[in-house]
Amino acid sequence: MIFLLQVLVNIGNHFDLKASVFQAPRRGIYSFSFHVVKVYNRQTIQVNLMHNEYPIISAFAGDQDVTREAASNGVLLHLEREDRLYLKLERGNLMGGWKYSTFSGFLVFPL
Repeated sequence: MIFLLQVLVNIGNHFDLKASVFQAPRRGIYSFSFHVVKVYNRQTIQVNLMHNEYPIISAFAGDQDVTREAASNGVLLHLEREDRLYLKLERGNLMGGWKYSTFSGFLVFPL
């Protein structure tokens, strides 16, 4: 389970802070992006954006000579009502846990 420390904007309360999961309130096209920072050199991190338990996109950081390195990704998705999205750390360690990471999403076009 992933724990985020702070929610800056959550209009409609569709992001569950305790579970760190966004649940789509309606069918539509949504935009999502995320940014993470690894903490150790000689390590690779992989973070997946999960859609109903399935990985959709990933971000990797693995430069062996860099102590702190960022990884980002973004996507447009067609979601159905009540689809769930969240970030999952597949390998590695993040700087400050999830403290220096971001996860953003919004409805682009309702269907």
